[in-house]
Amino acid sequence: MTEANGPTPPPGNLSRLRVVFTLLVVISLGALLAFWLRPVPRLPASRRVEPRPAPAAAAPSSAPAPGTPAPASERPSRRDRPPAGANPAPEGTLSAVPRLKVTSDVDGAFVFVDRKFVGKTPLDTEEITPGRHQLKVSSEGYDGVSQGVEIAETGTTDVEVSLKTVRLNTSVDVVHKHGVGSCEGKLVADVHGLRYETSNRDDGFSLAFADLETFTLDYTQKTLRVKKRAGRTWNFTTRAANADPLLVFQRDVDRARARLPH
Repeated sequence: MTEANGPTPPPGNLSRLRVVFTLLVVISLGALLAFWLRPVPRLPASRRVEPRPAPAAAAPSSAPAPGTPAPASERPSRRDRPPAGANPAPEGTLSAVPRLKVTSDVDGAFVFVDRKFVGKTPLDTEEITPGRHQLKVSSEGYDGVSQGVEIAETGTTDVEVSLKTVRLNTSVDVVHKHGVGSCEGKLVADVHGLRYETSNRDDGFSLAFADLETFTLDYTQKTLRVKKRAGRTWNFTTRAANADPLLVFQRDVDRARARLPH
């Protein structure tokens, strides 16, 4: 008998359909596997959202109780702490550079350091170098004071000068003219008076200014005359070419006598 369901497809077409179907299944499975194995994309740094830190707890309004140790974060580091046993010097005790202060009992006196004028008293200057210097302070109507001063490497060197104090320490080599002959020695003056120092003990003397009646110089005759009040007279000369040594001696003595109390 012959079936009435239609013609049966040829065997060659059926084989091709099966190959196509198998290829479609393989391609689909490959695409699905590639989808699952793809790398996860990362957001650019500019679009990342960083997590926000939790807000810090508010500091207590009340101060810590006395004696409570400070938190570790507020304690000074080891580098900021002074070494053990170190005692910092009080402020103002030392200057980092040499400093010279000069005061005197006469304001406005001229101050010279190594013959260079540096100012007037009271003087406070840093224009000085450490070491030994020659200091001179002078004012009109007073004898100048000259002295050596040692300036410290650091800190202040204070010098007090009294110009009102009478100073006299001078001498001159002389020849004492006798009525017959002469002797040589030294005429010395200080604030207490005059004295003649000589190897001839009978000719030497010490005379207070209050007992001095005459103290004059004849420059042309190179003669300095000294007379004790109601007493003896001495005539001195010099072996110098002129009377200048006697003149300087007389000037220094008269200047000091004018300032000494009578």
